[in-house]
Amino acid sequence: MPHYEVSFIVDPVLSGDEVKSTVQTYKEMIGNESGSIVHVDEMGLKALAYPINNRSTGVYFCIEYVMDNPPFNGKMELALKRDERIMRYLTVKLDKYGVKYNEDKRNGKIGKRVKKDKSADGSSSEAYVRPTSAPAPIPVPAPIIKEEIIVEEE
Repeated sequence: MPHYEVSFIVDPVLSGDEVKSTVQTYKEMIGNESGSIVHVDEMGLKALAYPINNRSTGVYFCIEYVMDNPPFNGKMELALKRDERIMRYLTVKLDKYGVKYNEDKRNGKIGKRVKKDKSADGSSSEAYVRPTSAPAPIPVPAPIIKEEIIVEEE
C-alpha cells in the first residue's frame, strides 16, 4: 500500500486544545477511510520564511499514513484548503527511499547527537553526526604556463 505524508501549518493564535483538536480531526479523517497512521510529528512553533495571513510563526505538523484509496488525498486536500485554521499544507507520496528515511529518522539512526568523552579540562561536548559524509576534494593540478621568447632580428 502506498505511503503518504501530509505536512501542514496551523495558525499560532489558536489555543493548545484547538491545535490538538485540529490535528485529531485529520487523524480521524484518515482512520475513517480505512487508512492507518504510521507517525505524527509535531514540530512545534517555528518562524515562517515570509508572512502568511499577517502571521510570522506557525505550528508545524507532519502526518505519515498508509492509504489504499488514492481519491482520498483529494478529499483531504479539499478539507485542508477549506479549514481556516490551516495556513499552508503539502501532501506527498513517499517512495521506498522516503519510507526508509523516515523509519531511520524515527529510530534515531539519522541526525543523532552523540556525546563525546570528557576532555582533559573536564568539560564534555556534543557533536552532530551527519547522515552521510562528503567525499574528500580531488586536488586539481596547477595549469602549465609556457612562456614564449620573441627575439627581434635587425
